Amino acid sequence: MPTALLLLTGSGDEPPVTIPRDPAREAARHELSKRMYHENDPGLFQRALNAFLDWVDRLLSAAASATPGGTLGLVVVVLAIVAVLGALWWRLGTPRRQPASAAALFDDRPRSAAEHRAAAEAHAAQGHWNQALQERMRGIVRALEERALLDVRPGRTADEAAAEAGRALPAHTDRLRGAAREFDDVTYGGRRATQSSYERIAGLDRDLERTKPILASSAHSAAHSTRQGAAE
Repeated sequence: MPTALLLLTGSGDEPPVTIPRDPAREAARHELSKRMYHENDPGLFQRALNAFLDWVDRLLSAAASATPGGTLGLVVVVLAIVAVLGALWWRLGTPRRQPASAAALFDDRPRSAAEHRAAAEAHAAQGHWNQALQERMRGIVRALEERALLDVRPGRTADEAAAEAGRALPAHTDRLRGAAREFDDVTYGGRRATQSSYERIAGLDRDLERTKPILASSAHSAAHSTRQGAAE
């Protein structure tokens, strides 16, 4: 038996030693602070984990007591929340960071529409759909610039190009906007292009090449004729 405890209890043949309360408490604290009594104590991580689990248990118990139906009601509520979050994830896709401002469509080195298209096909042949889609969209915009349907403007974004091109090619306005959106999602939003998304933009590129633009003067003349006919 430890010495401090012998002093407190005495031997079997001797009467116990009477020690005042404070010194006795201090002696017991000193004895119990020895390393031999703490060899099997949990470590810092285990103590922190136990404290966290206790907190979670108290939190769930409080939530269960406040939820109609007790624990079963709480489980139903949690499952409903998980189902809603899963539906939103499936519907909206992976959350993506929105760019603070749209970046320019082209880099510093100007290339022709044919060069952009050739680069797109090379990436597509290797299954690099992100790069293929980006180059094809750049090829579309460069081709419109080469046809003088868009002014050559280095800082233009994909959205701006789609909006401007839609005025000369109104039949493809929605497809142009969709292509610009896919370009932004892949380039700045963290989305991954697919073969189908690339082929969709490549098809738009081919259709635009065959489409006759509506020039501003023609549109004005058509509108004037319409107004004149209505007046008559």
